[in-house]
Amino acid sequence: MNADFCANCAAWSPRVLSILRIVAALLLLQFGMAKLLGFPAVPAFAGVKLFSLYGIAGSLELVGGGLLLIGLFTRPVAFILSGEMAVAYFIGHFPKSFIPLLNGGNEAVIYCFVFLYLAFAGGGPWSVDAVRRSVLT
Repeated sequence: MNADFCANCAAWSPRVLSILRIVAALLLLQFGMAKLLGFPAVPAFAGVKLFSLYGIAGSLELVGGGLLLIGLFTRPVAFILSGEMAVAYFIGHFPKSFIPLLNGGNEAVIYCFVFLYLAFAGGGPWSVDAVRRSVLT
């Protein structure tokens, strides 16, 4: 029974990679939409200017989140977003405390490493990248 379970895990691994990418993209899209489109309404993001630090971050989150959602240019987009999350952590959270639990930076840290993983692993089989790859071969 354990061998069957492990075999199923291995078979589903690429699909779960795609699910991780999609869920992370949807969660990130919230931030970009809140900062640039005002939806959902978040008081801290009210009136964000496009060419401000929050505006640039929102642009990366909106465009990058959309590209990740469909799995287009997954590796370079995920690498850029990983860097954005690292910058967000060190600018917005780290000065408050070294410990993420105390400085509110848990999300930035986990996003950073999920996106770094996606930069190396790719978008999985349920992505535009996979479709493009299959058409080109």
